[in-house]
Amino acid sequence: MLENPGQRVYLACGSTDLRKSIDGLAVLVKEQFELDPFSPCLFAFCNRKRDKLKILQWDHNGFWLHYRRLERGTFQWPDENPSGTLKINRR
Repeated sequence: MLENPGQRVYLACGSTDLRKSIDGLAVLVKEQFELDPFSPCLFAFCNRKRDKLKILQWDHNGFWLHYRRLERGTFQWPDENPSGTLKINRR
């Protein structure tokens, strides 16, 4: 089965400064990860304490910025990776 390009999800390994807004995260996607922020992919970022998550998504004519904060516990998140990203599927 062929993968739908809209189902690609990229995790930014390690921690990201989540004070960045849409524009700052889009620059990270373009310059550090050498990917197109306007593609139909999802780009996920996590903070150092692993309790906050932001997901950047392009949709037709604008960006969505999804934000999640845990009250207890942490996200399981990959440490630094030489490529900077980890490609996973939506599932």
